[in-house]
Amino acid sequence: MLQTFDERNRDVIVSVGGQLTHRSRAAVSPFDSSVQGGDAVWEGLRLYGGRIFRLEEHLARLRRSALALAFEIIPSDEEITEQIKQTLLANGMADNVHIRLTLTRGVKITSGMDPRLNQSGPVLIVLAEHKPPVYDAAGIRLITSSVRRPPPDCLDPKIHHNNLLPSILAKIEANAAGADDAVMLDHRGFVAETNATHLFLVAAGRLGTPTAAACPEGITRAAVLGLAAEAGLPCDVADFSLSQFYAADEVFVTGTMGGLVPVIAIDGRTIGGGAPGQVTRQLMDRFAELAARSGTAVV
Repeated sequence: MLQTFDERNRDVIVSVGGQLTHRSRAAVSPFDSSVQGGDAVWEGLRLYGGRIFRLEEHLARLRRSALALAFEIIPSDEEITEQIKQTLLANGMADNVHIRLTLTRGVKITSGMDPRLNQSGPVLIVLAEHKPPVYDAAGIRLITSSVRRPPPDCLDPKIHHNNLLPSILAKIEANAAGADDAVMLDHRGFVAETNATHLFLVAAGRLGTPTAAACPEGITRAAVLGLAAEAGLPCDVADFSLSQFYAADEVFVTGTMGGLVPVIAIDGRTIGGGAPGQVTRQLMDRFAELAARSGTAVV
Protein backbone atom coordinates (compact mmCIF):
# COMPACT_ATOMS: atom_id res chain seq x y z
CA MET A 1 0.00 0.00 0.00
CA LEU A 2 1.62 3.20 -1.19
CA GLN A 3 -0.20 6.49 -1.03
CA THR A 4 -0.08 8.53 -4.21
CA PHE A 5 0.03 12.26 -4.75
CA ASP A 6 -3.36 13.88 -5.12
CA GLU A 7 -3.17 16.78 -7.58
CA ARG A 8 -5.79 18.66 -5.54
CA ASN A 9 -3.16 19.04 -2.80
CA ARG A 10 -0.58 20.79 -4.98
CA ASP A 11 -1.56 24.24 -3.68
CA VAL A 12 -2.68 23.29 -0.17
CA ILE A 13 -2.59 26.09 2.40
CA VAL A 14 -1.01 25.09 5.72
CA SER A 15 -1.31 26.75 9.12
CA VAL A 16 1.93 27.02 11.14
CA GLY A 17 1.71 28.94 14.37
CA GLY A 18 -1.52 30.53 13.19
CA GLN A 19 -0.02 31.78 9.92
CA LEU A 20 -1.63 30.50 6.73
CA THR A 21 0.79 29.89 3.88
CA HIS A 22 1.24 27.81 0.71
CA ARG A 23 2.70 24.35 1.36
CA SER A 24 5.85 25.26 -0.59
CA ARG A 25 6.55 28.19 1.75
CA ALA A 26 5.42 26.67 5.05
CA ALA A 27 8.35 26.41 7.45
CA VAL A 28 9.19 25.15 10.92
CA SER A 29 12.20 26.60 12.71
CA PRO A 30 15.31 24.39 13.03
CA PHE A 31 15.12 25.34 16.71
CA ASP A 32 11.61 23.90 17.03
CA SER A 33 11.28 21.05 19.53
CA SER A 34 9.77 18.74 16.93
CA VAL A 35 12.97 19.08 14.86
CA GLN A 36 15.33 18.98 17.82
CA GLY A 37 13.95 15.81 19.42
CA GLY A 38 10.51 14.85 18.17
CA ASP A 39 9.16 16.77 21.16
CA ALA A 40 5.57 17.19 20.02
CA VAL A 41 2.15 15.56 20.16
CA TRP A 42 -0.23 14.95 17.28
CA GLU A 43 -3.68 13.82 16.18
CA GLY A 44 -5.12 12.61 12.90
CA LEU A 45 -8.61 13.93 12.17
CA ARG A 46 -11.05 13.13 9.38
CA LEU A 47 -13.61 15.49 7.84
CA TYR A 48 -16.88 13.99 6.59
CA GLY A 49 -19.46 16.32 5.04
CA GLY A 50 -18.22 19.42 6.84
CA ARG A 51 -17.96 17.65 10.23
CA ILE A 52 -14.88 16.31 12.02
CA PHE A 53 -15.44 12.86 13.46
CA ARG A 54 -14.94 12.69 17.24
CA LEU A 55 -13.16 16.06 17.39
CA GLU A 56 -13.69 16.46 21.13
CA GLU A 57 -12.14 13.07 21.84
CA HIS A 58 -9.13 13.83 19.65
CA LEU A 59 -8.53 17.21 21.28
CA ALA A 60 -8.87 15.65 24.74
CA ARG A 61 -6.20 13.07 23.86
CA LEU A 62 -3.96 15.82 22.47
CA ARG A 63 -4.34 17.75 25.74
CA ARG A 64 -3.64 14.67 27.89
CA SER A 65 -0.51 13.96 25.87
CA ALA A 66 0.73 17.55 26.13
CA LEU A 67 0.10 17.54 29.89
CA ALA A 68 2.02 14.27 30.25
CA LEU A 69 4.96 15.91 28.48
CA ALA A 70 4.71 18.91 30.83
CA PHE A 71 3.90 21.50 28.15
CA GLU A 72 3.61 24.76 30.08
CA ILE A 73 1.09 26.24 27.64
CA ILE A 74 -1.59 24.34 25.73
CA PRO A 75 -3.98 26.17 23.39
CA SER A 76 -7.66 25.87 24.27
CA ASP A 77 -9.94 23.59 22.27
CA GLU A 78 -11.59 26.73 20.91
CA GLU A 79 -8.28 28.14 19.68
CA ILE A 80 -7.29 24.88 18.01
CA THR A 81 -10.72 24.45 16.41
CA GLU A 82 -10.61 27.99 15.03
CA GLN A 83 -7.23 27.35 13.38
CA ILE A 84 -8.61 24.14 11.89
CA LYS A 85 -11.62 26.04 10.53
CA GLN A 86 -9.46 28.77 9.01
CA THR A 87 -7.25 26.19 7.32
CA LEU A 88 -10.20 24.31 5.86
CA LEU A 89 -11.82 27.53 4.64
CA ALA A 90 -8.58 28.66 3.03
CA ASN A 91 -8.50 25.39 1.09
CA GLY A 92 -12.23 25.21 0.33
CA MET A 93 -12.38 21.75 1.90
CA ALA A 94 -15.56 20.08 3.13
CA ASP A 95 -15.38 16.30 2.67
CA ASN A 96 -12.98 13.35 2.35
CA VAL A 97 -10.24 15.31 4.07
CA HIS A 98 -7.55 14.13 6.48
CA ILE A 99 -6.13 16.65 8.95
CA ARG A 100 -2.76 16.18 10.62
CA LEU A 101 -2.72 18.24 13.81
CA THR A 102 0.69 18.72 15.47
CA LEU A 103 1.44 20.65 18.64
CA THR A 104 5.16 21.15 19.30
CA ARG A 105 6.65 22.43 22.53
CA GLY A 106 7.79 25.40 20.47
CA VAL A 107 10.99 27.14 19.43
CA LYS A 108 14.08 26.92 21.64
CA ILE A 109 16.40 29.83 22.38
CA THR A 110 19.35 27.54 21.60
CA SER A 111 19.81 23.95 20.50
CA GLY A 112 19.34 21.34 23.22
CA MET A 113 16.91 18.88 24.79
CA ASP A 114 16.14 20.84 27.96
CA PRO A 115 12.47 22.01 27.89
CA ARG A 116 13.53 25.12 29.82
CA LEU A 117 15.04 26.32 26.53
CA ASN A 118 11.48 26.65 25.19
CA GLN A 119 10.46 30.14 26.20
CA SER A 120 8.03 31.24 23.49
CA GLY A 121 5.14 28.82 23.88
CA PRO A 122 3.94 25.97 21.66
CA VAL A 123 3.55 25.87 17.87
CA LEU A 124 0.37 24.44 16.36
CA ILE A 125 0.57 23.02 12.83
CA VAL A 126 -2.61 22.24 10.88
CA LEU A 127 -2.09 20.24 7.70
CA ALA A 128 -5.28 19.39 5.80
CA GLU A 129 -5.21 17.28 2.64
CA HIS A 130 -7.73 15.84 0.22
CA LYS A 131 -7.28 12.21 1.21
CA PRO A 132 -9.87 9.43 0.94
CA PRO A 133 -9.30 6.36 3.16
CA VAL A 134 -5.87 5.04 2.20
CA TYR A 135 -6.43 1.26 2.37
CA ASP A 136 -8.04 -1.07 -0.14
CA ALA A 137 -11.58 -1.79 1.11
CA ALA A 138 -11.27 -5.30 -0.35
CA GLY A 139 -8.63 -6.12 2.24
CA ILE A 140 -4.99 -5.69 3.18
CA ARG A 141 -2.09 -8.05 3.87
CA LEU A 142 0.09 -7.86 6.97
CA ILE A 143 3.39 -9.31 8.13
CA THR A 144 4.71 -9.38 11.69
CA SER A 145 7.50 -6.95 12.46
CA SER A 146 10.58 -7.72 14.53
CA VAL A 147 10.15 -4.28 16.13
CA ARG A 148 8.25 -4.39 19.43
CA ARG A 149 6.02 -1.81 21.05
CA PRO A 150 7.69 -0.56 24.26
CA PRO A 151 6.12 -1.36 27.65
CA PRO A 152 4.54 1.46 29.66
CA ASP A 153 7.51 1.60 32.04
CA CYS A 154 9.74 2.54 29.08
CA LEU A 155 7.48 4.91 27.16
CA ASP A 156 3.83 5.30 28.06
CA PRO A 157 1.73 4.50 24.97
CA LYS A 158 -1.00 6.82 26.24
CA ILE A 159 1.21 9.74 25.18
CA HIS A 160 0.39 10.37 21.52
CA HIS A 161 3.88 11.68 20.77
CA ASN A 162 5.86 12.35 17.61
CA ASN A 163 8.57 9.77 18.25
CA LEU A 164 7.36 7.43 15.51
CA LEU A 165 10.59 5.59 14.66
CA PRO A 166 9.34 2.17 15.87
CA SER A 167 6.35 2.49 13.53
CA ILE A 168 8.57 3.62 10.68
CA LEU A 169 10.98 0.71 11.20
CA ALA A 170 8.05 -1.70 11.21
CA LYS A 171 6.70 -0.13 8.02
CA ILE A 172 10.10 -0.58 6.38
CA GLU A 173 9.86 -4.30 7.12
CA ALA A 174 6.34 -4.43 5.68
CA ASN A 175 7.53 -2.67 2.53
CA ALA A 176 10.44 -5.10 2.14
CA ALA A 177 8.03 -8.04 2.47
CA GLY A 178 5.56 -6.61 -0.04
CA ALA A 179 2.87 -6.28 2.63
CA ASP A 180 0.57 -3.33 3.32
CA ASP A 181 1.47 -2.89 6.99
CA ALA A 182 3.10 -4.72 9.90
CA VAL A 183 1.72 -6.29 13.07
CA MET A 184 3.65 -5.14 16.13
CA LEU A 185 3.88 -7.23 19.31
CA ASP A 186 4.32 -6.00 22.85
CA HIS A 187 7.34 -6.89 25.03
CA ARG A 188 5.61 -10.12 26.15
CA GLY A 189 4.93 -11.32 22.62
CA PHE A 190 1.21 -10.54 22.49
CA VAL A 191 -0.28 -8.59 19.58
CA ALA A 192 -0.40 -4.84 20.27
CA GLU A 193 -1.42 -3.13 17.01
CA THR A 194 0.00 -2.49 13.55
CA ASN A 195 2.43 0.27 12.70
CA ALA A 196 -0.56 2.52 11.93
CA THR A 197 -3.83 0.95 13.11
CA HIS A 198 -5.57 -1.07 15.81
CA LEU A 199 -6.46 -4.72 15.25
CA PHE A 200 -9.66 -6.70 15.77
CA LEU A 201 -10.41 -10.37 15.25
CA VAL A 202 -13.62 -12.39 15.02
CA ALA A 203 -13.61 -15.98 16.28
CA ALA A 204 -16.55 -18.25 17.09
CA GLY A 205 -18.96 -15.35 16.82
CA ARG A 206 -17.06 -13.15 19.29
CA LEU A 207 -15.18 -9.97 18.60
CA GLY A 208 -11.78 -9.43 20.18
CA THR A 209 -9.17 -6.68 20.30
CA PRO A 210 -5.86 -6.39 22.16
CA THR A 211 -5.68 -4.31 25.30
CA ALA A 212 -4.17 -0.84 25.12
CA ALA A 213 -1.28 -1.86 27.39
CA ALA A 214 1.27 -1.20 24.63
CA CYS A 215 -0.61 1.09 22.24
CA PRO A 216 -2.76 4.23 22.31
CA GLU A 217 -6.45 3.94 23.11
CA GLY A 218 -7.62 4.64 19.58
CA ILE A 219 -10.54 6.96 18.87
CA THR A 220 -11.79 4.84 15.95
CA ARG A 221 -11.18 1.69 18.01
CA ALA A 222 -13.46 3.08 20.74
CA ALA A 223 -16.12 3.96 18.17
CA VAL A 224 -16.08 0.41 16.79
CA LEU A 225 -16.32 -1.07 20.28
CA GLY A 226 -19.40 1.11 20.82
CA LEU A 227 -20.95 0.00 17.52
CA ALA A 228 -20.33 -3.64 18.40
CA ALA A 229 -22.07 -3.19 21.74
CA GLU A 230 -25.05 -1.54 20.03
CA ALA A 231 -25.25 -4.46 17.61
CA GLY A 232 -25.15 -7.00 20.43
CA LEU A 233 -21.77 -8.37 19.36
CA PRO A 234 -19.86 -9.72 22.38
CA CYS A 235 -16.32 -8.36 22.53
CA ASP A 236 -13.27 -9.36 24.54
CA VAL A 237 -10.55 -6.80 25.23
CA ALA A 238 -7.67 -9.05 26.18
CA ASP A 239 -4.22 -10.39 25.35
CA PHE A 240 -4.17 -12.19 21.99
CA SER A 241 -1.35 -14.16 20.42
CA LEU A 242 -0.40 -14.26 16.76
CA SER A 243 -1.74 -17.81 16.58
CA GLN A 244 -5.19 -16.57 17.56
CA PHE A 245 -5.09 -14.00 14.76
CA TYR A 246 -3.88 -16.62 12.26
CA ALA A 247 -6.80 -18.88 13.16
CA ALA A 248 -9.46 -16.15 13.34
CA ASP A 249 -12.53 -16.25 11.13
CA GLU A 250 -12.09 -12.55 10.37
CA VAL A 251 -9.56 -9.80 11.10
CA PHE A 252 -9.84 -6.07 10.48
CA VAL A 253 -8.01 -2.87 11.38
CA THR A 254 -9.27 0.53 12.48
CA GLY A 255 -7.83 4.02 12.32
CA THR A 256 -8.51 7.60 11.26
CA MET A 257 -6.41 7.37 8.11
CA GLY A 258 -8.23 4.33 6.73
CA GLY A 259 -11.44 3.83 8.72
CA LEU A 260 -12.35 0.16 9.13
CA VAL A 261 -10.64 -2.23 6.69
CA PRO A 262 -10.52 -6.07 6.40
CA VAL A 263 -7.29 -8.02 6.74
CA ILE A 264 -7.12 -10.97 4.33
CA ALA A 265 -3.70 -12.38 5.18
CA ILE A 266 -1.10 -12.27 7.99
CA ASP A 267 2.39 -13.70 7.50
CA GLY A 268 1.21 -15.66 4.48
CA ARG A 269 -1.76 -17.20 6.31
CA THR A 270 -5.09 -16.53 4.63
CA ILE A 271 -7.61 -15.17 7.13
CA GLY A 272 -11.02 -16.83 6.88
CA GLY A 273 -11.96 -17.06 3.24
CA GLY A 274 -9.49 -14.39 2.15
CA ALA A 275 -12.27 -11.82 1.76
CA PRO A 276 -14.18 -9.45 4.09
CA GLY A 277 -16.31 -11.49 6.50
CA GLN A 278 -19.89 -10.94 7.57
CA VAL A 279 -19.10 -9.24 10.90
CA THR A 280 -16.48 -7.02 9.28
CA ARG A 281 -18.89 -5.94 6.55
CA GLN A 282 -21.59 -5.25 9.12
CA LEU A 283 -19.27 -3.05 11.18
CA MET A 284 -17.94 -1.30 8.08
CA ASP A 285 -21.50 -0.32 7.16
CA ARG A 286 -22.31 0.79 10.70
CA PHE A 287 -19.13 2.83 10.92
CA ALA A 288 -19.81 4.53 7.59
CA GLU A 289 -23.30 5.46 8.83
CA LEU A 290 -21.90 6.79 12.11
CA ALA A 291 -19.27 8.92 10.36
CA ALA A 292 -21.87 10.29 7.95
CA ARG A 293 -24.30 11.44 10.65
CA SER A 294 -22.08 12.56 13.53
CA GLY A 295 -19.20 14.91 14.20
CA THR A 296 -18.44 18.53 14.98
CA ALA A 297 -19.43 21.01 12.26
CA VAL A 298 -16.45 23.13 11.21
CA VAL A 299 -17.31 24.30 7.68
